[in-house]
Amino acid sequence: MKRPTLIAAAFGLILATAGAQPLPPLAPWRGAGATPCVGADGGIFQCPPAPHVTAVRAGKLFDSKSGKMLTKQTILLSGERITEVGPEGQVKIPAGAEVIDLRQSTVLPGLIDGHTHMFNQRKAGGTTEQYMLIAAQNAQFDLRAGFTAARDMTSHGNGYGDVAIRDAINQGRIDGPRYQVSTVGIVWSSTPATGPADPLGAAVVHNAEEGRAAVREQVARGADWIKLYPAGAYSFTADGKDQYVVTYPLAVVQAIIDETHKLGKKAGCHVYGGEGQRNSIIAGCDTIEHGFGLDQEQINMMAAKKLYYDPTIIRYVEPYMDDNDNKNTGGKYRIIPIFEKAATMAAKTPGIKVMVGSGADGSTFAHGTQALEFEALVKRAHMTPAAAIQSGTIINAEAMGWQDQMGSIEKGKYADLVAVKGDPLADITELQRVKFVMKGGKMIRNDR
Repeated sequence: MKRPTLIAAAFGLILATAGAQPLPPLAPWRGAGATPCVGADGGIFQCPPAPHVTAVRAGKLFDSKSGKMLTKQTILLSGERITEVGPEGQVKIPAGAEVIDLRQSTVLPGLIDGHTHMFNQRKAGGTTEQYMLIAAQNAQFDLRAGFTAARDMTSHGNGYGDVAIRDAINQGRIDGPRYQVSTVGIVWSSTPATGPADPLGAAVVHNAEEGRAAVREQVARGADWIKLYPAGAYSFTADGKDQYVVTYPLAVVQAIIDETHKLGKKAGCHVYGGEGQRNSIIAGCDTIEHGFGLDQEQINMMAAKKLYYDPTIIRYVEPYMDDNDNKNTGGKYRIIPIFEKAATMAAKTPGIKVMVGSGADGSTFAHGTQALEFEALVKRAHMTPAAAIQSGTIINAEAMGWQDQMGSIEKGKYADLVAVKGDPLADITELQRVKFVMKGGKMIRNDR
């Protein structure tokens, strides 16, 4: 049998998928130094260490499934997975295991951000190389802040760069959260195109069939989610009533979402309120993003359809929002209290699953500071700390279809763990001071 060459072996490796690691070349290494790990494209990787047993001793442990705080727990890990969890007196630590002592800390599942933009908004003259570096840096900031998984909701004019970042993280080339991405998104226009399409920007559609085609294109190029914009900007009437621009007709929204579901993917709808928001709910958009003008009828419709609500509160209660309203209304009307009322109403409605989504975008919301969203859910939407933490762990995992892999500290799930010094059930701002981060059994941060 003919022996494969080094190049053939290297390029014959399986393509790395989520959580997979590259393997050493099949042929003997005849180059400099120790045998490296080589990707299918010829890139050199740091070889993953051999799996070993680690024991984490937790003084407190947040059980995200029950919303309760447990004490004196031991977590056993082998490689990237959790193998056992239980009271310290019932879980035996094997001889030779590495022991991480977090008995003075609170351990939680890795946090999940349901709405990020790893790419900053692309500016005129910016290059792909610049923005790829910024995106990689943002991903690392997020991971060090304790967000071991995230959903990225469009690349902000940077094409399919989010697919490349997601895959590079999955292949072990750079550190970052486990991502699901929505690539370029789909926007509506009622007027014919006057020039060539921007290959880096959102797909512009004019009818239902173009919308279906855009979904197929984005899924084929690696999209996990399809991002839609069925309701546009808000304004106020003369008597202070909030009103919202409707973009896609209902038939178009329905066609795009139907195509998305047909291909086994999910859709997230950027909506501020009004008829466009209602259309999104009727069409069954999987996550309703923002929702300033949600009313009880719409919230009840969402609950009946089992849709998720991702308010992204901090992103839209920042000072610039009042600046805009002051400019546009002479200081007479504000959207922030309307939004806070809607978020509170939704959080109190049985059947609604509220997500933690920051909307971090590197412009008005810096990456690595997303734990501010937990505080906003408690102080502005009046959720309990336990419910807010569940939103950013088990509920987000469920919304993303990853509930069997993450979102809670359980046997068989990824060893994605974070720790803080105090008790976030007593002070939710503790999540803004993460001291320890582990992703898939790999130590990312240890500042205890």
